[in-house]
Amino acid sequence: MSLRIAEERGAVSFDVQVVPRSSRDRIGPLVGDRLKVQLTAPPVDGEANEALRIFLARALGCKRAQVSIVRGETGRKKTLRIEGYDRAALEAAIERVQKTERSESRQ
Repeated sequence: MSLRIAEERGAVSFDVQVVPRSSRDRIGPLVGDRLKVQLTAPPVDGEANEALRIFLARALGCKRAQVSIVRGETGRKKTLRIEGYDRAALEAAIERVQKTERSESRQ
């Protein structure tokens, strides 16, 4: 995985590229060193930001309060911070979510 992940004080930070108004919510693939996250929510009045926090929390198995947007509130390129995760836990969770999505798309 070439996703750049920074560990700091009991949390991880990483960059995402959000694609709002997608046909479905989905994580991946990587775009450079950013994780692509597709969301059905529109980029209006913070809807996509809130959808991003809810979707990632649900997908990674953490609470929404643990997911925060550190940088990029108004753009598609964002830096996220997830409290209570380390690099290995984040990589394992992303891999698990992507495997689940691949198996669901084959059905």
